[in-house]
Amino acid sequence: MRKTHYMAFRNFFHKPSSKSSTKPRPFRAYSFVPFSPLAMLDPTILTIGGIILGIAIIERILERWGVIDLVDQFSRIMRFILPVTFYGALIYFFATFIF
Repeated sequence: MRKTHYMAFRNFFHKPSSKSSTKPRPFRAYSFVPFSPLAMLDPTILTIGGIILGIAIIERILERWGVIDLVDQFSRIMRFILPVTFYGALIYFFATFIF
């Protein structure tokens, strides 16, 4: 049989119990998410994304103004710059992120 431990009500709140009822067990926690989504708020990545977004907005404005030759030049350049920028930012993100 177990020995019952009695404690006064006032002592229960003001004084911690002298013996622990459970022993702490070490455990390993594994995460299925390898990185936090907040890590994408890196200033370098946001700057690159802002520049690309700005160029796309300028391209749309020039298209509305009717400067099709300049828009065509922008689209030719962006076909090369967008994939290079995307993969460069992806490599930068994984190279600087600490797992």
